[in-house]
Amino acid sequence: MTRLELEGRDVVGIRAANPGPFSLTGTNSWIIGRDPAWLVDPGPALGEHVAALLEELEARGGLGGIALTHHHADHAEAVPAIRERFPQAAVAAAREHVARGRVDTSLSDGAVFGPLTALATPGHTADHLAFVRDEIAFTGDAVLGEGSVFISPDPGALAGYLEALTRLRGLGLALLCPGHGPVIGDPAAKLDEYIAHRLDRERRLEAALATGKRSARDLLDAAWNDVPAELRPAAAVTLAAHLDKLDDEGSLPAGVERPRRELP
Repeated sequence: MTRLELEGRDVVGIRAANPGPFSLTGTNSWIIGRDPAWLVDPGPALGEHVAALLEELEARGGLGGIALTHHHADHAEAVPAIRERFPQAAVAAAREHVARGRVDTSLSDGAVFGPLTALATPGHTADHLAFVRDEIAFTGDAVLGEGSVFISPDPGALAGYLEALTRLRGLGLALLCPGHGPVIGDPAAKLDEYIAHRLDRERRLEAALATGKRSARDLLDAAWNDVPAELRPAAAVTLAAHLDKLDDEGSLPAGVERPRRELP
């Protein structure tokens, strides 16, 4: 477990000990303010991690609410354990979670939850949210402290993701607090990097298609040849999202094999 201190911001991150190919060094849970505090992404239901969150929340005068960037277990699994201690604290996330019984408050783009303002950041999941407080954005899996994210091929996913990155870029933020990896001290540079990376993948994919490549394997080999083997399934899912975007724009050639649309 690691603490991420934001000096002068009254924000602390607590990183869970759940490292892996997708979670990097672990999932970051963020605690904001005090009397009461607010929690973004409680993370996995690991005993040491939950205990550290509860101790910090108690020290800050209790919990006002829990905001979820998205429903993946490494971000949301600890919700029941946190609510056992703080049953009065509302859980808020995007509307899609309501049907699953995960949240009390449905949030959409621009909604306010305590000190946080929700910003729709679809891409990694269709209902992904970032949360903005003053000059800080808590970005979940929309922007990571290192590396890139996989994009789920929901309708309009990639176009929506690029739009969300551009919106974040326009906010003049001072810090990004991601769901994985270190705090980002130069948001503009990181967001420019993320946009350029995604557009570069698209250019490489279009070049591969122009040479006649049509199989998912050949397209991955051409446009995602730098991806480690353990991340290739995620790259295939992202390839599907890129192909959807080209199809929506009317520029996808006929006969292209579509890869699987979800992780195995």
